[in-house]
Amino acid sequence: MSSLTEVLVSDESAALVENPRGKAPVVLICEHASRQLPGFIDSLGVDENIMSSHIAWDPGAAVLSRLMSEVLDAPLILQRYSRLVYDCNRSFEAADAIVEKNDGVVIPENTGLSGAQRQRRYDVVYQPFHEAVQGVIAGCCHPAVVTIHSFTPVYQGLHRDFELGVLHDSDARLADALLAQAPLNTDFRMARNEPYSARDGATHTLLRHGVKQNLLNVMFEVRNDLICDSVSQKRWAHRLSNLITTALDVIGGG
Repeated sequence: MSSLTEVLVSDESAALVENPRGKAPVVLICEHASRQLPGFIDSLGVDENIMSSHIAWDPGAAVLSRLMSEVLDAPLILQRYSRLVYDCNRSFEAADAIVEKNDGVVIPENTGLSGAQRQRRYDVVYQPFHEAVQGVIAGCCHPAVVTIHSFTPVYQGLHRDFELGVLHDSDARLADALLAQAPLNTDFRMARNEPYSARDGATHTLLRHGVKQNLLNVMFEVRNDLICDSVSQKRWAHRLSNLITTALDVIGGG
């Protein structure tokens, strides 16, 4: 399997759709899959170390999502560009849709943007991505919407001592069914609405494509030090896929 960065071209559409005809009753979404920049942005004014870090993308999330797509046979939509250009898990009105500072790091080219500049990023990055998500969902039969993210073990000096976050907005049906499996998975810790929650604006995609469409939905956050190599990525892909399959069976049989 090629890495995501090997298939990206800077002037391609913001959305990369894989396995669109997957048969699973699930649509997978990875909003922070890439650290690449679109062609109209030469640089954000930060060095390569920052662009390779969690500040610019969710390390491991793209590969994990792709593996889950294979295990489940589910459609997958990946975002081609760095969330520093525009965070596709935020609305246009959100202050952190284009961050000026993240985890103590200032993003020079994100400061002082005009309304037209913000609009262009929204038009080039956000709109095509969510249109692709809508199109994939429309082609499926009432699928569950599952977004895949990774989080850093330490953020703003705070240590995060759990392995898996299960996030939801007002519709907690799928999250509840997933968290009910925690006693059977003692080798990792699951936490509800951690390290983020709806209060942080982290459920934008779930709201737009899940809650408002009355579709089951959930967001996974996996600690990124646990998915940094191929063996661990495969392990977590099977773990999350099994969790989803079991949860959907429980809900369907309820």
